[in-house]
Amino acid sequence: MHIIVIAWLYVTVLMALTETSVVAGVLSLVFYGLLPVALLLWLFGGPARRRRAARRPEPANPRAGSADDEVRTPDLD
Repeated sequence: MHIIVIAWLYVTVLMALTETSVVAGVLSLVFYGLLPVALLLWLFGGPARRRRAARRPEPANPRAGSADDEVRTPDLD
């Protein structure tokens, strides 16, 4: 997927260089290059983020010290 990103950014940089003004070139680069690439990487990077989160070790006792860990005795009214 990285080769696609590199090729797309190459095309948009060349396209931005052919613009008539600097502002138009920067806007072309941002709106035709950087934003679509960021969206593509974010969308297609989701499965990798989920796999990475699943491999991350869980804490030993995530609720340590909370009030829910106390032993409760039933009320004998």
